Amino acid sequence: MGGFLRDNWKVIIGTAVVTLVVSFGTFGAERVFSSNKFCTSCHSMSYPNEELKESTHFGALGINPGCEDCHLPPNFLLRVESHIVDGTRGLIGEFRHNLKTKEGFDEHRAEYAHNARVNLRKWDSSPCRDCHKNVKPSSEDAERKHRKMETEGATCIDCHQNLVHDEVPEEDIVKGMAEGRIVLKKKAKKGETDGEGVKRREKQGLFRKTEAAG
Repeated sequence: MGGFLRDNWKVIIGTAVVTLVVSFGTFGAERVFSSNKFCTSCHSMSYPNEELKESTHFGALGINPGCEDCHLPPNFLLRVESHIVDGTRGLIGEFRHNLKTKEGFDEHRAEYAHNARVNLRKWDSSPCRDCHKNVKPSSEDAERKHRKMETEGATCIDCHQNLVHDEVPEEDIVKGMAEGRIVLKKKAKKGETDGEGVKRREKQGLFRKTEAAG
């Protein structure tokens, strides 16, 4: 053993140094890519950032959450994966779409909301749970719905949508992920059945194919 170390000490030290540099570099880069400053360096992200500041989430727990607190999971490897997959998709969107105005951003808001909702569903709403721990439902109805997390595999984002940013029609995320498209919840207007409500939304083009669940 002593001979091996003596003969290969340069390789061992070099490997250790490279490992440390890569590790610290990866962690450092992840922190930069997760910062609000980096997110809002794209002008289109200034709109949701302003919405965040005006929402009830801002300062609700004595802190001001940033983009990463809701849009990235606590797990480091999943964060890196999100930077690669979602970051690339977002960058492509910046070039493909005209997002210089809020009106232009709103044209694609439903797709962006869907992407975020699907991510939260995949992560079992871990960003939500990271802050909202030991939640105590405020009513019997809420308590009954919260039990679905234990009995039906539901997660926070299945019910809690449109909490921070401008409102987008609520989705049946599980069904949408299975079908590879945006599927809205069956919420009928007064006087119409759920089926009629679905048909109306289809005519309005609200049930759109999307790449988000792929």
